[in-house]
Amino acid sequence: MTAHALKPLDLEIKTGEFLGLLGPNGAGKTTLLKMLSGILYPTSGKAQVLGFTPWERKHDYLKQITLIMGQKQQLWWDLPAIESFRLNQAIYQIPDQQYQATLAELVDLLDLQDLIHKQVRQLSLGERMRCEIVAALLHRPKVIFLDEPTIGLDVIAANTIRAFFKRYNQEYKATIILTSHIMEDVHALCSRLIVLAKGKQIFAGNFADLFQRYVKNKEVTVSFHQQVSESALKALGEIVNVGKKYSVLSIPSNKCAAITRELLTKFPVEDISIKEPSATEVVRLLLSEVKDK
Repeated sequence: MTAHALKPLDLEIKTGEFLGLLGPNGAGKTTLLKMLSGILYPTSGKAQVLGFTPWERKHDYLKQITLIMGQKQQLWWDLPAIESFRLNQAIYQIPDQQYQATLAELVDLLDLQDLIHKQVRQLSLGERMRCEIVAALLHRPKVIFLDEPTIGLDVIAANTIRAFFKRYNQEYKATIILTSHIMEDVHALCSRLIVLAKGKQIFAGNFADLFQRYVKNKEVTVSFHQQVSESALKALGEIVNVGKKYSVLSIPSNKCAAITRELLTKFPVEDISIKEPSATEVVRLLLSEVKDK
């Protein structure tokens, strides 16, 4: 029996776009990145990145891309990170003036001034990941493939890396393709997302498209200055929970604005909050729909 890691996929990515790839383990996300970066040779199909066929691995192509994997490292473990940077300068034939300027900028952006001369094995995971990013970007790639860049990092380190790539994408118009199981990564960074399952594309669009498709109701929590009759609230939506001076209603998303106005004008409202499912929950709904088929 033949298992296809990735099935036919029709995908176009614009220059400067920040694209997110989502899907469960085994969906084909990393396989796609490895094909586009030239590591894997597909059994069929074709692709072009920057006018090159990736798996031909032409030198002029490899000089314009980079692949950053959160679970792999390119830094020499027993040497200071700066030595790996110098090696990459030689590999990519970066002129010294350009190398020094790029290094200074990246080190400053990632706050690594006191770390690049330390032995890599002495760095924390977050510090090491920031040094990995510098090593990967010294040659100013036009296309960046990011595979789980924040995996295993604490909240502060993950936020630092997200902020860096957001700024880098905006300033240098680099095309970035990100895979992550951490929804905060994709939601915070990506203008568009592709969802894969079992090697197939099951969704393409932005988060607004995704929410419009799957979020049918919003949860409205209202607290009142005085008790309000349950029967009066039933006309506005489904009552999920009710107390003496508060109620939780489930309201159709397309009627939320109108019903909220009605609550504020006709009832003694003290406070009101509106909650919709998180991006994680919405993607889970999408994947469960595919699983049930």
